[in-house]
Amino acid sequence: MIASIAMIAVALVGLLQGGLLFWLLAVVASLLMLSEWADLVGASPREKRIAQFALSVPLALMAPASLILESRYFFTLGLLVGAAFFTAIVTHRPRLAGGVVYCGLPVLALVILRREEAGLTLALWTLSLVWATDIGGYFAGRSIGGPKLAPRISPSKTWAGLIGGVLLATVLAAVLHTQAGLPFRLAAATPLLAVLAQLGDLYESTLKRRAGVKDSGHLLPGHGGVLDRLDGLVPVAPVAALLAFLPTILP
Repeated sequence: MIASIAMIAVALVGLLQGGLLFWLLAVVASLLMLSEWADLVGASPREKRIAQFALSVPLALMAPASLILESRYFFTLGLLVGAAFFTAIVTHRPRLAGGVVYCGLPVLALVILRREEAGLTLALWTLSLVWATDIGGYFAGRSIGGPKLAPRISPSKTWAGLIGGVLLATVLAAVLHTQAGLPFRLAAATPLLAVLAQLGDLYESTLKRRAGVKDSGHLLPGHGGVLDRLDGLVPVAPVAALLAFLPTILP
């Protein structure tokens, strides 16, 4: 629990500061995630370095000083896909190439959200709904128990935990709506995003079962790897960014 609080505190400091510090934290997290992904899919150290090098190119263009990200979000997204193709061609490992997008896309989404006029609220909503889903799921699952959510994938997760996580995330979104001006459409979408966060958690559990490991890594004492902590954020961040920008995309 102490380690979780410390990680959230570091993330909040970066989020409040924004700019270079937030980007640096996001980049470090993304490269660490890709390192663990490479281990899960059985990539060699050389193949891991190639994938990280490829991902470093679009990550560098997300830097605050980069004019590319300021004006061409889709160009940076295209570079991310290009990095994945490069990895696939050089290493002949499609799953490793998929990890480039898997670990890079949520970072791109968060950096874009944070740079908006209401970026602090939007990025805080995205991160905190995942945290609330995890915290609510943990306490509801431990105190209520009951039927398992996906016993073959993650035996510890229960339906009560899922409901508890969704409820806490929804309450948090309601508070952000009333107190910080989070748009109602985003607050209303929070329950679905909380479910998506749980699906991201279950997907990473599937990857670990295939690899025959308990944790994605050992960087965080008592909490496994970075992927273990950010698995719910991976699918949530891109969808949250899409919902946030939907009014500007639609005619």
